[in-house]
This record gives sequence, C-alpha cells and structure tokens, in this order.
Amino acid sequence: MSSPKALAVVSMVLLAGCAPAAHRETPDLGRIVTPADIAGWDISIPPDGTGLPPGSGTAVAGIAVYEQKCQACHGAKGSGQPNDRLVGGGGTLASKTPVRTIGSYWPYATTVFDYVRRAMPYTQPHSLTNDEVYAVTAYLLHQNGIIGERDELNAQTLPRVKMPNRDGFISVYPEPK
Repeated sequence: MSSPKALAVVSMVLLAGCAPAAHRETPDLGRIVTPADIAGWDISIPPDGTGLPPGSGTAVAGIAVYEQKCQACHGAKGSGQPNDRLVGGGGTLASKTPVRTIGSYWPYATTVFDYVRRAMPYTQPHSLTNDEVYAVTAYLLHQNGIIGERDELNAQTLPRVKMPNRDGFISVYPEPK
C-alpha cells in the first residue's frame, strides 16, 4: 500500500544517495570572473561622457557604416521599419501622437553613443569599433539636424552636443561641461 507521504520519503532517500559526499557552498559552474572580464563589458557612458573611448567619426564616415550595419532594421536614413524610427519627430512630443526619435526625445548625445556601442547591431551587439560608433552616432545626429555632416565626434566633442530635448527630463547627473 503506497501513499503520497511514503513516496515522498522514498524519493528523498533515493535523491540523498545521489548527492555528492562533500557539500559545496556554491555550484561548480564556469570559472571565476576576473576584473579584466568585467572591464570588457563595463562600458557605460554617462551624460557627461566620462569613460568615452578614443576614436572619432563624422556623419560622412557614418553613412557607409549605417547603410551596411543599421539600415536593414532602421530603414533608409533612419526612417524606421521594421524597427524603430531614429530620425524626425521634432515638435511632436506634446501631441497626441508623439514620435520619439533620437532627435526629438533623447536628452544626451552620449546616450546615443552608449546605446549603439553596447546593443547594436541587434544581431551582433558590441561588435562595432569605436570609430564606427562615433561615425554612426554622428550620422544619426546629422540626420536629425543636430550637427553638421563634417563635424567630428570624439571623447571631447560628443558630451558638448546639445540635444533638442535636453531639458525634457529631470537628470540625476551633473550637466556636461
């Protein structure tokens, strides 16, 4: 005659026999993560640009990178489809149909750089060189009418770019210099 209680006791005895002789504090998975491992992915860039890497780019240089690595998802010149629209939307945020793009919504150019660097292209995140990220960022800012096509973005110039919606958010960060 078996009961649920008896089955539970038998199961626990059988499982106990399969357990390793020595109890471990943590499972034996993978390896210890080193500071060097973390440094490769600890790439956050705050609004003031602290930690921006060496490199540079212009909108002119960004055209080819965008067309090769971004256009399939974001459309010609950032027009959208199948994924988010990146260009336009100026003056729509207070309307019933706001268009949130880099030019209309994002408060800091450094955030554009940070996002592109860590997450794009969608199928190969963290694969662009620093120069490619600066160039694509410059291209997108130029397409939104924020910088000129030959303006160079780098660690010094990028934090100084004034985005149209800079004052549309309450920031916990100090204003970039």
